[in-house]
Amino acid sequence: MAEQLTGLADDRALLGRTSTAERVSDILRSRIAEGYFPPGTRLSEDSIGGALGVSRNTLREAFRLLTHERLLVHELNRGVFVRVLAVEDVEDIYRTRALVECAIVRSLGEPPYGLGGLAEAVAEGQRSARENDWQGVATANIHFHRELVALAGSHRTDELMRSVFAELRLAFHVVDDPRALHEPYLGRNQQMLEALRAGDKREAEQLLAVYLDDALERVVEVYRRRVGEDG
Repeated sequence: MAEQLTGLADDRALLGRTSTAERVSDILRSRIAEGYFPPGTRLSEDSIGGALGVSRNTLREAFRLLTHERLLVHELNRGVFVRVLAVEDVEDIYRTRALVECAIVRSLGEPPYGLGGLAEAVAEGQRSARENDWQGVATANIHFHRELVALAGSHRTDELMRSVFAELRLAFHVVDDPRALHEPYLGRNQQMLEALRAGDKREAEQLLAVYLDDALERVVEVYRRRVGEDG
């Protein structure tokens, strides 16, 4: 927890002079999405409030917002925890991703597309793989799909998927072999990028649909096995 709190203290400057619960929730959501707070982590009001320099009331409102987004849970007399997903949650996340991401690619206009963010996410994943940092590869993969969603040019869609991707990171924490899960998608992200560079959005959508189906099957398989082990 000490390392995570140090990172939050660095985020304090992002709050500026107009600190609000929404901005605090943005920071915590991003930290959850980046893997700083694994599922089941208890979030201390005193420690986090001190790291960010915000009042208890502001922090509680931020917790409430993130609880509404299903990223946190409040347990009576115990406190606030990062949510642990069920298998059904994982299935729903991937259904939502398929509906939104495939529709975005399908509805792209005429090429060329603004693919700088996607290209950087691919490069980020490849760098992490060379360093044998498979959690970094997972983060790069989320960045890739966040940039894919951004191609829609819709703030509402970005906001919707921001919490979905944060939930997705919670699912990744259950995976006991992150390399086996994430390594195959390095090449698949590159394939989607190349299809979009060629202006072939139909091919990119087909690649994406198969990608999401395969990812769902692999993550759910791990979830079911881990639930059985813990049961």
